Amino acid sequence: MAEIKEILLPDIGDFDEIDVIEILVKPGDSIKKEDPLIVLESDKATMEIPSTEAGVVKEVNVNVGDKIAEGHTILSLELSDSESPSDADQTEPVPETQEVEKEDKPETIPPLELTQPMPAPEIPKTAEKVRGSRSAKALASPAVRKLARELGVDLGLVNGSGPKNRILKEDVKSYTKSVIEGTNTNAGFSLPEIPPVDFSKFGETQLKPLSKIKKLTGQHMQRSWLSVPQVTQFDEADITDLEEFRQSRKNEAKEKGTNLTLITFLIKAVVVALKKFPEFNSSLTSDGDALVLKQYFHIGIAVNTDNGLVVPVIRNADQKGLFDIALEITDLSEKARLGVLKPDEMQGGCFTISSLGSIGGTGFTPIVNAPEVAILGVSKSDLKPVYQDNQFIPKLILPFSVSYDHRVIDGVAAAQFAGFIKEILSDIRQILL
Repeated sequence: MAEIKEILLPDIGDFDEIDVIEILVKPGDSIKKEDPLIVLESDKATMEIPSTEAGVVKEVNVNVGDKIAEGHTILSLELSDSESPSDADQTEPVPETQEVEKEDKPETIPPLELTQPMPAPEIPKTAEKVRGSRSAKALASPAVRKLARELGVDLGLVNGSGPKNRILKEDVKSYTKSVIEGTNTNAGFSLPEIPPVDFSKFGETQLKPLSKIKKLTGQHMQRSWLSVPQVTQFDEADITDLEEFRQSRKNEAKEKGTNLTLITFLIKAVVVALKKFPEFNSSLTSDGDALVLKQYFHIGIAVNTDNGLVVPVIRNADQKGLFDIALEITDLSEKARLGVLKPDEMQGGCFTISSLGSIGGTGFTPIVNAPEVAILGVSKSDLKPVYQDNQFIPKLILPFSVSYDHRVIDGVAAAQFAGFIKEILSDIRQILL
């Protein structure tokens, strides 16, 4: 009688518990040593757990969504004498390019001609192949990538149904079916691929892997840029009085353990503007037929860290005073730089503020943080001569920009919104109304 062995979760580092986001095997599967069994994900990384033995899966002891720790039983395995399945488990060999799961194989399919591999279904010539620029960035396990390669599918065109839009085998199969049946209207669209370049031919190079945060941010920004027709409105505000008031309250803020920065006032100004222009505090429904008008005011603030850009969210900013917001900004910014932000501290934003004021520049075009419909970009303030009362007077001028989704907001509304922001910042009394 074959030996039954439990495969346990090994030591995976400094984690008490970690989420199971995908199960790659099922009872009855014959697996080899080092074949991936499950996929785990923490706040910082995704990892596959390989099998330490070869054999046939008898029982899977985890489910998607479970939180497991070192020593947890992943599955029970009937061990085989070698990495190859026993004779009793073997079926007629099928070329690798035809590999399909038994339950997905229609019974009416005639025996395959094994002298030649099954041709992959045709996909549009404009589509990128697997491991092209977009496929490489798709969130999918090696097993799913292998299936996609065999079917000739570009993972960059597949919508994932797994946790955090992870692409599953079922998604690849569904996409292939839609292409074959001609029901996929998006399959023919693909951006030209940037050809790879061997830069080492021109001189010495060094490869620096991107952090997970930069990868995820890059994917989100590219998706937003490609999906949202964006326009940017530029303006500038006289913040002379605001800065004078801010300086007068610095000691009071210090006593409360915080720093009263300009972004604190920007958050309050944005809340006032969102109340006056509710379409800026909305999101399009997935079908694009309606707007979701939000009755809450959660403001995201872009924070630069060593690992990349993150956007923590100040929740219910309309219900908080300046010092409360300042304290929360300090707390969230510190968490961001330490890499300990919780997922719910980066979710639910209505509108985002990106400030480069401490760095410099006279203006930039921030990318809309979809599914939000607008974002405020702030550059460095500077003293400029302003003609007033028949003379030039030095004023502290703040350049800013508003990028917006042109499907929701037209140019007139954007100019009015920017003008109202300018008016509020020039007269801070309106923030307190």
